[in-house]
Amino acid sequence: MFAQAPLRMDRGRFTAVFFESERALATSLLDAAVRTDTFPGLPRPQQRVVLELAPDRKHFRDWVGPGAPEWGAAITFPETRRVVMQGRSAGADAGDPRSVFRHELAHLALHEYLGDLPPRWFDEGYASYAAHEWTRDDALAANVALAFKGTPTFDELDSAFSQGSTTAQNAYALAYRAVVELAALDTANGLGPFFANWRAKGTLDAAVRSTFGLTLFGFERRWQQRTRRRYGALALISEVTFGGILVGLAIIPLYVARRQRDRRRMAALLAADAAAERASRQSAIDALLRGDDDPGSNDPTPPVMPS
Repeated sequence: MFAQAPLRMDRGRFTAVFFESERALATSLLDAAVRTDTFPGLPRPQQRVVLELAPDRKHFRDWVGPGAPEWGAAITFPETRRVVMQGRSAGADAGDPRSVFRHELAHLALHEYLGDLPPRWFDEGYASYAAHEWTRDDALAANVALAFKGTPTFDELDSAFSQGSTTAQNAYALAYRAVVELAALDTANGLGPFFANWRAKGTLDAAVRSTFGLTLFGFERRWQQRTRRRYGALALISEVTFGGILVGLAIIPLYVARRQRDRRRMAALLAADAAAERASRQSAIDALLRGDDDPGSNDPTPPVMPS
């Protein structure tokens, strides 16, 4: 089916490699990337980027290699400035391809400016933040573990990305929330001064100290407490509500069965009363026919003898 050679398209600093079946998608992605080629707090990127659009799952797995997670919709290779994405054959859970591509481009923009300085949690959190992935909060709203176990540390968050799909998606949501919290510390200047300090000083802790006036550990505790307070309680309420619905669904059939049983019992009682009433009437009629109701037969007054 794909025996022909792949095609190539150039837009600005972007090059797409694709098969004919992906032409419309490639055009849309590159046009959107050129229009929105800036990222919060970072200088405009200059490095060229190659986008490879896989026409099916087999091509995607062949191009990204065996180390990529099964649930991934796109993979970025910062050293070669290469992004591999699933094309039109991607499932609905892959998300909006324009948002996915911007997420990957944010990784490259961050790497272009800071190299390997960012830890995994910040790298993923910033990419989600730059791609406006607001729905990440939905995963936290359903994460009951936040209410009982608390929010993980940044080190624990780093290791969560390499675990199963559900754990990884929760990690993405928590990382996104961490970067949102960090950006909120200086809404006037954004992340620009923070990135400049990070590049100059070489460590995340030094950048947080010099930019926001608190330690990385202090920010971590702040993020943990605020996330657990906001989303842990919400998840717990949602779980209780859902549990109530399940209990209701379990009780309703029992309630309906009991009402039906009560109606059958009432019908039986009414039928018994009606039968008793009919028997009583029949007994009275039989007595009249036998003459048991002669007015003088039961008169207790003795007869008057003539004088």
